[in-house]
Amino acid sequence: MTQIYLHNTLKQRKDLFIPIDEKNVRMYVCGPTVYDKAHLGNAKTPVVYDVLYRLLCYVYGKDHVTYVSNITDVDDKILNKHKQTGKPIQEITQETYNWYIEDMAKLNVLSPNYRPRATEYIQEMIELVKKLIENGHAYESQGQVLFDVDSMPNYGCLSNRSMKEMIAGARVEVADYKKNPADFILWKPSEADQPGWNSPWGYGRPGWHLECSAMSSKLLGNDFDIHGGGSDLIFPHHENELAQSTCAYPGTHFAKYWVHTGMLMINGVKMSKSLGNFYTVDEILEKNPAEALRLLFLTTHYHQPFNFTFEGLNEAKKILDKFYNALLKNEDIPDEAVNPSEKLIDALADDLNTPLALSYIHEDVNALNKAKTLDERKTLKAQLLADAYMLGLLYNDPAAWFKGAEEDGSSEIEALIQKRLEAKKNKDWATADAIRNDLKEKGIVLEDGPDGTTWKRI
Repeated sequence: MTQIYLHNTLKQRKDLFIPIDEKNVRMYVCGPTVYDKAHLGNAKTPVVYDVLYRLLCYVYGKDHVTYVSNITDVDDKILNKHKQTGKPIQEITQETYNWYIEDMAKLNVLSPNYRPRATEYIQEMIELVKKLIENGHAYESQGQVLFDVDSMPNYGCLSNRSMKEMIAGARVEVADYKKNPADFILWKPSEADQPGWNSPWGYGRPGWHLECSAMSSKLLGNDFDIHGGGSDLIFPHHENELAQSTCAYPGTHFAKYWVHTGMLMINGVKMSKSLGNFYTVDEILEKNPAEALRLLFLTTHYHQPFNFTFEGLNEAKKILDKFYNALLKNEDIPDEAVNPSEKLIDALADDLNTPLALSYIHEDVNALNKAKTLDERKTLKAQLLADAYMLGLLYNDPAAWFKGAEEDGSSEIEALIQKRLEAKKNKDWATADAIRNDLKEKGIVLEDGPDGTTWKRI
C-alpha cells in the first residue's frame, strides 16, 4: 500500500500517515462562515483538501474514507450582516450557502460525505459544555460559560506558543468575568431578537470554537485522523478545539494529524478589504475559467504561502489550453479508465507535492502529442485523464473549453465565420482574410476543414 506523508503541525514535522482504522479513514476540514460570498481563501482551502480526499480514496478505497467539512451558520459576522442589510438571518445563511456550493462545483471540488451546519448540532454543543464543567475545565460567569485555560497544563501545544504570546497574538478580550484573559467563550447569552437556544445557562448561542468540536465528535468520533484548515486557524481556533475536546473526553487525542494550508497573498501582500485587494470567487470567475483558478492553486505547495496574481491566472489558462488541445486532437479516441501513474501518486503521497504532480501531467501531454500509433494514443490519453483526475483537472469538454460560453461572444464569432464564408464564395479574399486576422488578434483561431470551419480560443 502507498505510504502517505503529511506535514503535521502538532509535531512540527512531516509524518508518516498511519490511520487509526484503515477501514474508516476520517478527515475534518473547517468550512466557511456563511455571511457573504466566498473569497479566494475560502476557495483555496477546499481545493487543497479535495486533492487529499482524492488521494485517500485512491489508497484506502472510497468506501473507507469519511470526509466532513462544516458550515458555520451561527456567528457574530452573520448577526452583523443581518443588522447591515435587514435580511432575515436564515435568508442570509441559505443564500450564502448556495453561492458557496455553486463555487465549489465550478472548481470541481468533490462533495464531502457530510457538510454539517452548526445550528443542527446545538444539543451536542450543550452536552460538550456540560462535560467540560463536570471535568473542572469550564466555569460560568455573568451569563457566559468559559473554558479555563489554566486547567489544561499543555494548553498551547498545537501552536507551540507561550501563554504571553497567545494572549498577545489573539488580541483577547480582557474582561472582569474571566479568570485568565486567555479563557475563551463556550456559550454566551443572546438577546431576544438574536439566534439562541435554551440551555442550562439561559437563552444563548455557542462560541465559534465549540461548534467544530461538537460536529467532528458526533460524525467522526472523539479520535479521528486528520484535521485541516488554513494556517490562520491554528491559533486560536484549532488550539481551542483541541483543548476543549481532549478535556471533555479524557484519554482521547482528538485529531492525530493537523494539516494546514499556507497564507493567501495577493501580489505579495495579505488580502484585505482595507487594502483594496480583496477578491471574491465569483469576481474572479466572471472573467476567468474556474479550472484555471484551480490549477493556479495547485502550482504552489499547499503548506507554503500562496501568491495570487492575474499574470499567474493567465498563465494557468495557457497551460490548460495546451492540455485541452492535446485532448482535442485525440477526441476520436474513447475515454478509458486506468489507474493513475505510480510516479504521480508518489508525488501526492509525499505531503501533497502538487507542483511535482503537475510536472507529470505536462509529461503526459507531451508524450500524447508525440504519439504516432493508435495504441500509443489510446494508452497515453487514458493515462493523462487518470492523472489529471487525481488533481481534479481536465473535467471540461475540450471543444467547449476552446469555444467558451455563449456570453463570451460565441454567437458573434459564428456570425463572423458565416460572413467570412460568404466573402470566400464571392472571392472577396481581402474581407475573408481581414475577418480571420481580426479574430486571431482576439485570440480566436479558425481552422478550415472538409466539414467546414471550426474555431477555438488560444
